[in-house]
Amino acid sequence: MRKQTNAPDRRDQATRKAVFSCRAPEAATVFVAGTFNDWKPDEHSLERDETGEWSVALDLSAGRHEFKFIVDGQWGCEPGCEHEYRGCPKCVPNEYGTMNRVMEVE
Repeated sequence: MRKQTNAPDRRDQATRKAVFSCRAPEAATVFVAGTFNDWKPDEHSLERDETGEWSVALDLSAGRHEFKFIVDGQWGCEPGCEHEYRGCPKCVPNEYGTMNRVMEVE
């Protein structure tokens, strides 16, 4: 179960391309989920390049978005990084005692 937020409906606002990427050369599948898609773990898949970098560009409304990657079914801020919040600069603590990544879209 993932953190749910009651974010305002942003469908009427202008969107911008936001690129999500992570390095996971051994992964078979990578998805991204967050406040922008109600934490749906199988809605946005990333594509792998020849170096093992996975990425996807999504249209997001301006504002702050929390997210996690789902790498081969495992939730995390980055592959292998799903521990308690330790003050990471691109992360915020969540209600489960772990971290969510943060992206600001301007």
